[in-house]
Amino acid sequence: MDRRQFSKTLAAAGAASALSPFGILRAQSQRLKVGVILPRSGVQGFIGQSCQKGADLAPGVIREMLGVDIELMNADWESNVDTARTRAERLIQEGAHVLVGPFDSGAATAIAQVAEQRGVPFVINIAAAPPITEQGYKFVFRNFQTAGDIVRNGLALIGDLFRATNTVPRTAVFMHVNDTFGQAMARGIGAILPTQTQLPFKIVETISYDPAAKDLTVEIGKAKATNADFLLLVCRLNDAILLRREMVKQRWYPMGVISPGSPGMYEEQFFKALGKHSEHCISNVPWYNPNAELTKVVEKAFLKQNPKDKLVFHGLNAGFTFEAILIAADSYKRARSTEPKTLAEAIRQTNITSKMMLGGPIKFNAKGQVEGIGSACLQNLNLVPTVVLPQAAATAKPVFPMPRA
Repeated sequence: MDRRQFSKTLAAAGAASALSPFGILRAQSQRLKVGVILPRSGVQGFIGQSCQKGADLAPGVIREMLGVDIELMNADWESNVDTARTRAERLIQEGAHVLVGPFDSGAATAIAQVAEQRGVPFVINIAAAPPITEQGYKFVFRNFQTAGDIVRNGLALIGDLFRATNTVPRTAVFMHVNDTFGQAMARGIGAILPTQTQLPFKIVETISYDPAAKDLTVEIGKAKATNADFLLLVCRLNDAILLRREMVKQRWYPMGVISPGSPGMYEEQFFKALGKHSEHCISNVPWYNPNAELTKVVEKAFLKQNPKDKLVFHGLNAGFTFEAILIAADSYKRARSTEPKTLAEAIRQTNITSKMMLGGPIKFNAKGQVEGIGSACLQNLNLVPTVVLPQAAATAKPVFPMPRA
């Protein structure tokens, strides 16, 4: 074999090695390093651990789907925004090609600044504050509803709930956490509720509180004194448990407890901590489509990794975390590169139609925001978060007013 023949043979071997067994050109032989930043400890620890379950199953499922090898680089931001910033810096220094996380608007804002400064793509799994994608960032992308979208969808589902149960509540007391997310939701409700003339109720009192509060006796006493027909609640997990316990203690029995779109009341720990007192609480939130093909694949992988658990207790957290990593992997495969600008441009061109969360395809607008993500009305029935609206996706009928536990 002369030198020219050797060169041709070597080139042919290289081309063949780049093909998968199915003849599909692989993106690269190197792994995509995904820095996953979640609050696995602190006041949001249970939610962060729930999100982590979606991250942990992603590499195996995505390898089967796309032929992309993923290395997870996990970081705990400890429910502290300043820690989120330093963890993002460290992951980038250690070679993360893309960041995913963090289930919190304040932390997302801090990480977005780091990602933009360092020129590393950041795919937000869950965080709703609108300003995050209003800064003109080129490396920040969000596959989650903004607070305005959550409120708009959540209020529409409240109207559907009242019509489905033939009820006409006239008054509500609005309680919300005072963190970045809670304040964004409060602004959204203040702006959008007055335009929803089909809704029969008005807010008679607004009460904010610290999500890290250890005692909500005063706040619940004040809410009870309004004699409002129902509680409109924007919460987190730990405070939702504390709040519900205090309602029982003070024997406050409104028609219902309804979240227009926040975590907490559909989380597994909420059921474990409260038992029968978790029943009939309602959360209008982005959720997964139980009939989607990808949902069935993810659910199977979830049960294999967590044989004593159920995907339904982690639907929003695990689902959007999985999809964030899927976005990164899909983009990497198309870009065939981990070069930050090339990868960011590939993310910008995303069009994923085979997804698990409700709504249209995953496509980013010019601001890096996915539009058209759907919501469902979840009610806690028989200690399980159950879709009761919209009817097309429902597996049970809504119960309102809520019976006394």
